[in-house]
Amino acid sequence: MSQIEVVIENTGERRTIEQGTLLSDLALQVEHHCKYPILCALVNNKITMLSYRVFKPKSIRFVDITHRQGYRIYITSLCFLLYKAAQDLFPGSRLNMEHSISKGFFCRIKKSDGKILDANDIAALRLRMRTIVADDIQFHRHEARIDAAIKMFGDMGQMDKVKLLETSGKSYTDYYTLGDTADYYYGRLVPSTGYLNIWDIEAYRDGILIRIPDRDHPDRLAEMQDQPKTFEVLAESLKWNDIMGLSTVGDVNHACQNGKARELVQVAEALQEKKIVQIAEEIDRRYHSEAPVRLVLITGPSSSGKTTFCSRVSIQLKACGLKPISFSTDDYFVNREDTPKLPDGTYDFDNFETVDHAALERDLIALLNGEEIEVPEYNFVTGVREYNGKRLQLKEGSVLLLEGIHALNPMLTERIPESAKFRIFISTLSCTGLDDHNVIPTDDNRLLRRIVRDYNKGAFTARQTISQWASVRDAEEKWIYPYQENADVMFNSAYLLEFAVMRNHAESILASVPKNCPEYAEAHRLLRFLHYFTPVPDNEIPATSMLRQFIGGSSFM
Repeated sequence: MSQIEVVIENTGERRTIEQGTLLSDLALQVEHHCKYPILCALVNNKITMLSYRVFKPKSIRFVDITHRQGYRIYITSLCFLLYKAAQDLFPGSRLNMEHSISKGFFCRIKKSDGKILDANDIAALRLRMRTIVADDIQFHRHEARIDAAIKMFGDMGQMDKVKLLETSGKSYTDYYTLGDTADYYYGRLVPSTGYLNIWDIEAYRDGILIRIPDRDHPDRLAEMQDQPKTFEVLAESLKWNDIMGLSTVGDVNHACQNGKARELVQVAEALQEKKIVQIAEEIDRRYHSEAPVRLVLITGPSSSGKTTFCSRVSIQLKACGLKPISFSTDDYFVNREDTPKLPDGTYDFDNFETVDHAALERDLIALLNGEEIEVPEYNFVTGVREYNGKRLQLKEGSVLLLEGIHALNPMLTERIPESAKFRIFISTLSCTGLDDHNVIPTDDNRLLRRIVRDYNKGAFTARQTISQWASVRDAEEKWIYPYQENADVMFNSAYLLEFAVMRNHAESILASVPKNCPEYAEAHRLLRFLHYFTPVPDNEIPATSMLRQFIGGSSFM
């Protein structure tokens, strides 16, 4: 057999191997360079299972659970493990993977008689999952014609997958088997169940929470954090999806292909506007209470739509007879030379100390006491906070809207009475799964929004935005998400047809990412993901829509 040369990116070395060598065999030779077991590989920057045979020269980077791609396939494999165990114990049961919550994944399992699992059922399920892990059963990937796959899943009663595949536009698709159980998953899987050692399941609300590893410390479970407010927001979104019969992407695709896209856009906009009106009316009610609200604190992660939300809630507050005044923490950034730095020497713009919180709190207190202040303006070109004579004073009926990533941090406004504050957290929580078993990651919305916005503004290329995303997410976990449950109200800015609309804008931008750079792996994943959605033109999206902040054409910009 002939030989070929491959580059092992983990070590930087070139190796001559036999043509047709399994990645799993090659992984054994380099596994000592990884802290944790190798789960998959990036082959020419495409995520690949270890069952792949190498026939041509390639660049190969082996990946463990500490890598975002490895972490993702670990969780996907856990979902299949759960489904397999449920089918073994409760034939004909239905698994619905719904959303990430509380440092895990929430799901519901209904038995064939319609009953949910009780405590004994969950204990039996856990034991069966442990047994399957101990048996170290291989995950197998198969390729089939789309019509054959549709028939197979139809015979299994998995109509969610039938709808998805029917609307995919593909000629062929792949699916997976674990023993005698077949399933479909977006993404790749670990080699075998023996790799899935860190997990647990427990009763949670009216379903089950799958506990997953801590990505920073994957030899232990992530610490569970109860998130009742976030759960209620997700439950509300799921309820509306069920009412409209749009629980999965296949449902949405069918509706769009049947000429209902305009109606879905109108319903999505109406639901968001209804929520914004309710929030404004609650602020108005509390403004006129015995302990009046005067300061509205608004925050959310990157690309959640904070700017558009502030504009739209301001309009509704005016409709209530109030006088909203927008205020940003960005204008209180410390001078760039005083900005905290990360270990690699770059500026840590997300750090709490990036904001001069003492000056900001002093000015807020003065405003709430009826005093006039001079408001600074931060010059992002020079990196200096400037005072240019802009003055501000709250009048009768005025309410101050303070927007910024640290707005809900208690230390920012600790000297301001709690009764004077109203807290809003903007989230982006996709509640429409690809199918019953494939949850759409909640940050894919925001990453695509940011890629399109940054590109259209000429700020960053898709490659640059993707390269920054890991540090953005790490900062959010440290500085934003710990305070989301402090909110008086949460607003979900996810949009029902978001990915269908975004596909037309994002595909060409993602396609521009060079294949020879690490960011191509994520660009390629997102491109594959977008292909599941029937594209919808943006001509029906109104200028006041959340989406317009990112795709262009916003009346607020």
